[in-house]
Formats: sequence, structure tokens, C-alpha cells
Amino acid sequence: MFTVRPRKNDAKIGPQVARRNAEDLRSLAADRAYDGKPFRDDLHLDRIRPLIKHRIYSSLDRAHNARMSSCWYNRRWMVETVFSSIKRTLGSAVRARSWHLEFREMVLKCAVYNLRRTVRYP
Repeated sequence: MFTVRPRKNDAKIGPQVARRNAEDLRSLAADRAYDGKPFRDDLHLDRIRPLIKHRIYSSLDRAHNARMSSCWYNRRWMVETVFSSIKRTLGSAVRARSWHLEFREMVLKCAVYNLRRTVRYP
């Protein structure tokens, strides 16, 4: 019998990655999946500016989104394009089982992607 393992929600991994790289970050742009208050509070404690749109449950959430600088938030498309390219060229699955090894595998995929671009476009 073939069983499918439930897919982990990467919104739970986001805080771990932000905490690991807190000294290097000044701001963090993310989509609405990361809009939890505990995550925002952790970012503020680490002096990281969250560029995360609020899910709209009230007019206050709409006001928070209007105050956000669209110039900085709208740069997410560049990162999303690179993620898409990495998934298409190197595969979307990671084979490691622990979070630390998954993170290491993703970093290695990014390094290989950068090397391939450097060799292709001198």
C-alpha cells in the first residue's frame, strides 16, 4: 500500500530560518502565510522589520497593509523567480529528513544554482 506523508507547512520553518540568520537580517519580506503575531513579535525583538502583509479580517488589517512600503514588499518577485528556477533545474524535493539537513541541502542547491549561472554567464 502506498502512503503519502503529509506535507509540512513551511510557515513553521520560517521562524527557525529567521532566528538562525537574525544577525544578518534587517528586514524580512514574506507572503501572508507568515503573518502570525508571535512571528512578528519575534522579528521585532530581534530588530528585524517584518514586510509581511496582514490577512484581512478587519479594517485595521487593511490599514496596516496600506502603510507598508510597496516598493520594498514588491521586490519579492525576484526571490520567487529564483526559487522557481531552482525547482525547475535542480528539483523541488529535498531528501533529508531533519530540519538542519533540509536547510543544508537547500543551501547547497542555491550554491549549485549560483555556480551554474556564473559559468553560463561570465
